[in-house]
Amino acid sequence: MPMRTEHDSLGAVEVPAEALYGAQTQRAVNNFRISGQTMPPLWLRTLARLKQAAALENAALNELDPVKADAIADAAQAIMDGDHADQFPVDVFQTGSGTSSNMNMNEVLATLASQGGRLTVHPNDDVNRGQSSNDIIPSTNQLAAALGVRDRLLPAIDHLQQALDDLSLRQGSLLKTGRTHLMDAMPLTVDQEIAGWQGVLTDLRQELEGLLPRLSRLTLGGTAVGTGINAHPEFGDRVAVRLARDTGLPVTRTDNHFAAQSGQHDLLTLSGSLKNLATWLIKVSNDLRWMNSGPLAGLAEARLPALQPGSSIMPGKVNPVIPEAVIQAAAQVIGNDTAVTLGAQNGQFQLNTALPLVAHNVLQSMTLLCGSLFALADDAIAQFEYDEEALNEPLARNPILATALNNEVGYNKAAEIAKAAYASGRPILDVAAEMTDLSRAQLQELLNPARLT
Repeated sequence: MPMRTEHDSLGAVEVPAEALYGAQTQRAVNNFRISGQTMPPLWLRTLARLKQAAALENAALNELDPVKADAIADAAQAIMDGDHADQFPVDVFQTGSGTSSNMNMNEVLATLASQGGRLTVHPNDDVNRGQSSNDIIPSTNQLAAALGVRDRLLPAIDHLQQALDDLSLRQGSLLKTGRTHLMDAMPLTVDQEIAGWQGVLTDLRQELEGLLPRLSRLTLGGTAVGTGINAHPEFGDRVAVRLARDTGLPVTRTDNHFAAQSGQHDLLTLSGSLKNLATWLIKVSNDLRWMNSGPLAGLAEARLPALQPGSSIMPGKVNPVIPEAVIQAAAQVIGNDTAVTLGAQNGQFQLNTALPLVAHNVLQSMTLLCGSLFALADDAIAQFEYDEEALNEPLARNPILATALNNEVGYNKAAEIAKAAYASGRPILDVAAEMTDLSRAQLQELLNPARLT
């Protein structure tokens, strides 16, 4: 590979000749050969957005040549549009402040802004003006997370809610046997079962949406340790106003840089909410798997779509592949939350030193959850069908219906009836008619599964 020589404060470095980045990025590439995973595309585009806003506001404050500022803004726009994605090779597992990724962006933008030889744009003096990795990286973490929640995660939740609404509209009036401890319990309607799923999802959506103001509270202008050294006093507020206008998010500058730069508590809270959503996805996926189990030896009271052969050795076997995939993705989200928790602990004195890890895991969790929500909606719920005959057959024989007789004959007598019905395999109505003085008409009314829901 043809190489060129670049220099930084530590000396000369050989860099690929065609690379848009310079010496500091190359040192990071050489040093951090750990995972092969680079920072998420949304994070990189968000960092470019911050650099664009910073350049334009520095120009407005007479801190930066307007011609240079416009060139940096144009270069940042190209990154935001998805160009030059291969110019960001720094590993996620790098210096904990994210300085390597910050300088990677600074160097790429400086090169792009200087192309043609009309300008000389410096990555530190110009692109990074008024900033430190210690404030721009946590700001990027927060804003990328806010954009991910608003533009990706909330629409994915809404999409699954709509699929559940449609399922309820199609089959919500059907009756089925309830289950507690995986054992037969009192009946309920399909609509009530779906409402249980939707109620939690509604709460989770509200929880996530409620975090947007906190996630949009950025530590711009705090620079090295939160004192704002080398930044114009108005810089943070002005960049926040511009970002609020450009993104539509309630972006503000934090009123406590020392707290914002030393901690990652807002993203830790978000990660906990993502874990809650993952836990709910596992619950619903397992409900679907149980109802679909069979087709002969399981519950077989509902059917998931047959999407692919389920066995390399058993012909005709079909597995609940979408719920299984969702469960695995959700497990990864739960693991990511543990890593975010450990990362958030690394806020020694005035800086958290696990910023790339926290950003990577939170954004990966959102990606996994978005994909899972759409998969569950489109490839499971949209084609999920309750089997009315399979639901009705055990209802009439369910001895737990004797619970409806408690107020008429007492708990002990109702228990005798239930045990007798279970032992004989006969309908609870017939056994109750023999063991009580209640008329058959009364029993039919009391034991009607529809009334009991």
